[in-house]
Amino acid sequence: MGRTRAFGPRMWQFDRMATGTKGYHGIHLDRRGFLRGLGVAAAGLSASRVALAGNSARRAISFVHTHTGEQLSAVYYEGGAYLVPALQRVNQLLRDFRTDTLYPIDPGVLDRLYLLQSAAGSDEAFQVICGYRSPATNEALRLASSGVAEHSLHMEGRAVDVRLPGIDSARLALLARDQQGGGVGYYRVSDFVHVDTGRVRIWGDPIAI
Repeated sequence: MGRTRAFGPRMWQFDRMATGTKGYHGIHLDRRGFLRGLGVAAAGLSASRVALAGNSARRAISFVHTHTGEQLSAVYYEGGAYLVPALQRVNQLLRDFRTDTLYPIDPGVLDRLYLLQSAAGSDEAFQVICGYRSPATNEALRLASSGVAEHSLHMEGRAVDVRLPGIDSARLALLARDQQGGGVGYYRVSDFVHVDTGRVRIWGDPIAI
């Protein structure tokens, strides 16, 4: 079972357990490397960064995980910086719940959701269908469904599948598309929207509202 082994001031260690022949893999991020990653994530969200310019003082996010029932409400950005303890809590909730594998979630994903919630005029918690996926989980899901990408950004902590109570998922997908901040997938039958920090693109069911 994957677990967080240490969260010291100088080193965070995220353990990953993959099934099958790949066995055990360790991910070790020192603080400087993690913060460099935040900069890379932010650089990929130029359109969203413009929108965030007027909302940069304090950003909060709320989640309810549809599979585990876990809930989280946290201020993740304040005073011009991402808050590490809050990001760690996000990593925990958005872990691969099937293998209990933790992985650092791109803060740019949180920024996209923050802007999306604001655009929707909602203060409800996002319902999470899927956050991080380990390679083993992604492969199992890919073999079971043609809708799962082999190189999914879920495996990089750069994607999340969500609903927002009170907001039609087609409208949510339209708002996410208009952000021009990354990928958007709309799944009408399963009633969720995929949001990521990859290149700008859209797929899935036609958006009609």
